[in-house]
Amino acid sequence: MTHLKPKVILVDDHVMFREALKSLLEQENIAEVIGEGGNGIEFLKILDALVPDIVLMDIDMPRMDGIEATQKAIERNPDLKILILSMFGDESHYRKLILAGARGFILKTSGKRELENAIYAVYNNDNYFSVDLLRKVLISVNESQYEDSLIRKLDLSDREMETLKLICNGFSNLEIAERLFISVKTVEFYKSKLLQKTNSKNTVNLVLFAIKNNLVTL
Repeated sequence: MTHLKPKVILVDDHVMFREALKSLLEQENIAEVIGEGGNGIEFLKILDALVPDIVLMDIDMPRMDGIEATQKAIERNPDLKILILSMFGDESHYRKLILAGARGFILKTSGKRELENAIYAVYNNDNYFSVDLLRKVLISVNESQYEDSLIRKLDLSDREMETLKLICNGFSNLEIAERLFISVKTVEFYKSKLLQKTNSKNTVNLVLFAIKNNLVTL
């Protein structure tokens, strides 16, 4: 499969990790690295001069961490696509990053295939998160965030429920379209209706809502 290569900025305070990731992305023809930063302050400075398709952002960094950098960057450019580079143990930060507008999370220990899938999902306006990370995100969600009465008012159609289940299991818009024998445009319509009916800011919030309210199970 051939792709247009996304232009990527890497933000991580570990130089060796950045160098290894850059080498992997470019040697495997996954993405073109157009900039690097060792913390949020450096990232925001280079963001003034560069226009990335995706930012791969670490969480724990000196001077300005990934949470604050994500918030400031998306306030400046709401369409910026940020994919979080995560370690197990970072779950206390996930909800803040989701609310800030991060498009997904990928473990630093992930393999090349998952990294590529994550980058192209985000590049193509999807979200990406592993089931393991999603379960950890749920730990930080307030148990009483949603009332049972709200579930009865959702009035989801069968197609919307089918779409929701596939979204919650990590399928992309294209994969959902193929499984349901509908167009990608129709999937996007169903997703838009789901976001509207559940009052969810983005796909990750939609998945959290669905699981916390027992609409789907993983």
